[in-house]
Amino acid sequence: MQRARPFRIRHGRADQLRALRASSAQTEADDAQAPDRRADRRSAVWPRSCNVGTEENMRLVAGIALALAATLSVAPALAQRVDLTLEERTVNMNGTDRPAVTVNGQFPGPLIRLREGEEAVIRVTNRLDRSSSIHWHGLILPAAMDGAPGFSPGFMHGIGPGETFEYRFPVVQSGTYWYHAHNLDHEQRGLYAPIVIDKREAEPFRYDREHVVQLSEWTDERPLRVLQNLKRDPGYYNWNRRTLVDLIRDLNRAPDGEARRAIIRDRVDWGNMRMDPTDIADVTGATFRYLVNGFRPEAPGTLLFRPGERVRLRLINSGAMTYFDVRIPGLKMTVVQADGNNIQPVVVDELRVAVAETYDVIVEPREDRQYQILAEPMDRTGWARTRLATRMDAPVEPLPPHRPRPVLTMADMMMNPGPTGLDRGTPLPERDQPGHVAPMGGMDHGSMAGMDHGQMQGQAAAPAGQAMDHAAMGHGSMNHAAMGHGSMDHAAMGHGAPAQAGAHGPGTPATTTAGGMQAHAGHGGMAMSDPVVHDTGAPPGARVLSYRDLRQLRPDPESRPYDRIIEVRLTGNMERYIWSMNGNEFWRAQPIVARLGERLRIRFINETMMNHPMHLHGMWMVPDLGNGAFNPRKHVVNIKPATTLDVDVIVDAEGDWAFHCHLLYHMESGMMRIFRVARDGAPVASAQQPRQAVMPAGHNH
Repeated sequence: MQRARPFRIRHGRADQLRALRASSAQTEADDAQAPDRRADRRSAVWPRSCNVGTEENMRLVAGIALALAATLSVAPALAQRVDLTLEERTVNMNGTDRPAVTVNGQFPGPLIRLREGEEAVIRVTNRLDRSSSIHWHGLILPAAMDGAPGFSPGFMHGIGPGETFEYRFPVVQSGTYWYHAHNLDHEQRGLYAPIVIDKREAEPFRYDREHVVQLSEWTDERPLRVLQNLKRDPGYYNWNRRTLVDLIRDLNRAPDGEARRAIIRDRVDWGNMRMDPTDIADVTGATFRYLVNGFRPEAPGTLLFRPGERVRLRLINSGAMTYFDVRIPGLKMTVVQADGNNIQPVVVDELRVAVAETYDVIVEPREDRQYQILAEPMDRTGWARTRLATRMDAPVEPLPPHRPRPVLTMADMMMNPGPTGLDRGTPLPERDQPGHVAPMGGMDHGSMAGMDHGQMQGQAAAPAGQAMDHAAMGHGSMNHAAMGHGSMDHAAMGHGAPAQAGAHGPGTPATTTAGGMQAHAGHGGMAMSDPVVHDTGAPPGARVLSYRDLRQLRPDPESRPYDRIIEVRLTGNMERYIWSMNGNEFWRAQPIVARLGERLRIRFINETMMNHPMHLHGMWMVPDLGNGAFNPRKHVVNIKPATTLDVDVIVDAEGDWAFHCHLLYHMESGMMRIFRVARDGAPVASAQQPRQAVMPAGHNH
């Protein structure tokens, strides 16, 4: 709970929550008593949950919408005006008052509700003591309105202290999105909130009520201190490292001598690489408190429903670093939107939400009881949760035990080809910086369980005694080009082929290794990661959402073969906590240049053992999942460790755009590029090589 700081804020967190709960309870009570009387809450800043009304009202509203659409076709779009004020206030999440960044006095900020086809006018006043910004995540808008300091023209330094900036842009889409600061300090400290854009016509699916479920984290540490700790020790927040006690326990459990030798070899291999298989997340529950709509799991918020209703949940992962595995025990979820775009409905038991992704699901609770919405961090170091209930004063149920923590396998390390020779999309030739990619060394590949490296074509024996330094390569980059794999055809290896349907339903592998990976052809039968299948630890028979399940509701009218292909290798140096793209941090890198109107294919090659949620501002990305014109449009595409994934970009927005990993501390450590869209014949870059520089204004710490 937040407490007031004397003389600095008008109302404390407790007062705000009491007022919000009272207002929400009264609204829900009114709606429950008169479900056919929906208030026309058309102000731009809306409550976080609302009723949609009965089917009759929906038909009436649809009819009115059609009439309005006919009117709007000949009349100028209406302007939706919103005023936002950025201030610092105090929150108390863990027993200590800490400064947070609030929007209109709220933490997290208020929901903004817009309407497709109208114009948004949003005035942001900065009452902080340093420059700030707001980026409209996933919205298609002019480059000058994108809100990324250092990229957006006329927005080089963001919004200065005491200044007001007016964002004005047409609303050309619908769905669930969010807004956030585009710098380390303010985003991590609370400057984020949801956006809901109502569709111009009726939705193709029915629901009676909707709620926003915004996932995030809080740390009492200053974000810069967190980054400094990671620079000092990349495993600073990993409190689950394997110990001597774990080794003794595993050896005692081994059934025979060969199993014990395999355990020893595995420990030696990880030690030679100076890596840890428990390194699932850089920042964990050791410092993070996980939240839903700003509430801690010990005192969760309540999302009201009436038995028999179809409830739409708008899931938003606004976390800085956390992947959440979401499930609702006792309820199936029907996924109807991904990143704001309608998809063919798919019923799942759970889904993994990467950082910055959004999913809309519909649930049908039929019993008069409480349903927990559980969001478990991928590394199992905490919980975020809220609950569906029929009354606000329902008692809080206990949290379940955590699922077993995941452990990486050598298969997570072994799809690291290094430069393949493909075009990088830069104006001038570019080479990797030293230390981001290292040559293959003398690791004992024959000892890697489940991988027959002796069968790898073209691999030369390593010189005796040559150690393999995966730590200097950002969680295990390997130069396969040095092994004769420079012209490797990843498509031929099965990395772009659809997974087989298995016991978990379409989109999940028929057979998996311990790491949840389908065995692919290639590398002499080595088990390779399926680039889009997630192992959440779900029980047998449970269906977990995969990207392969995401099929657009209607064929993409802009679907066509790509015009050219470039490679973007995700690289870094974990020992120094530097992250990069194609072996170059942001301040050393050239822009990636695209031509306006082309369809550009990006071949993402993840040479690290970390997930990277890649985000391109201003344009849609379309992962190639084998579904042709039904491949989904996304604003974030997750690239799993040691995998390759082809993603097309619909290049339809001129200007300079930010292109980066949405793990906040990775972006701040260099995994970002300028994505420059130019017309044919226009100058694309300076003839000079990029000079050493700092991050764009607004990204400095």
